[in-house]
Amino acid sequence: MLTPSVPRVMTRPGQPASVRHSGRIGDPVDVSTSAILVLLGAFLASAVEMVEALTIVLGVGIVRGWRSTLIGVAAATVALAALVAALGPALRVVPIGTLRLVVGALLLAFGLQWLRKAILRSSGYTPMHDEDELFRRHRAEAAAAGREEKAGLDWYSFTVAFKGVLLEGLEVVFIVISFGSAQGRLGLASAGAGAAFVLIVGAGILARGPLERIPENTIKFAVGLLLTSFGCFWGAEGAGVAWPGDELSLLGVIGCLGALSFVLVRVLRRQRLALVPAEVKA
Repeated sequence: MLTPSVPRVMTRPGQPASVRHSGRIGDPVDVSTSAILVLLGAFLASAVEMVEALTIVLGVGIVRGWRSTLIGVAAATVALAALVAALGPALRVVPIGTLRLVVGALLLAFGLQWLRKAILRSSGYTPMHDEDELFRRHRAEAAAAGREEKAGLDWYSFTVAFKGVLLEGLEVVFIVISFGSAQGRLGLASAGAGAAFVLIVGAGILARGPLERIPENTIKFAVGLLLTSFGCFWGAEGAGVAWPGDELSLLGVIGCLGALSFVLVRVLRRQRLALVPAEVKA
């Protein structure tokens, strides 16, 4: 009597069952808690950075023309794509435990920076990020800069657009590769970043100006919370910690950090308001 063969599970060595799926064509890929959060985190983080890059590009392009500006954007995009293409496959040879430990530590450091800035802005200690003000500043700087042509390009427009997109894009690349490689979902994280790109660029074309109405600090708060939570979760997993409930523990980490952040905002806001009368009396 013939017994049906069991399909092989295609996964990396040491990868948890939560990210595995059968190799049969047509089988649905497992949609886990971390998969949804990876997609959401990559989308939100990419959206924030792309809004800032869009403000720079619009400020230069509207004043000095679009040809050199868009060539600078294209050059930066090619450089970022090459970086992703080089780093993505290279990380596949790193043991998953080591990769999660390193990526977790990096995400934790990176996420705490975002979270700290969001908490300080929410509490009133730091002014909110004003895209409209930045847009006017970039326009003024572009109008005041001299015109120097190299290889048929307005060099100021090219370099400002190139540097702006490259620097903001490097953060997107870091987040996408970190999220995707540590969980074996590089394609999913890339899809989140791609969706953010289409949305922000489309909104910028329709608005023909900076997207100042986007609640940037709220998004940064959420992204900082996700990056910090994933950093704690993956860093501990890489160190050999077995979380109770597997990926469901990630929701608990997010909840605890979110509650702590909310308390910090309230405490700092009260502290700041208490200092105002003392400063007025002085």
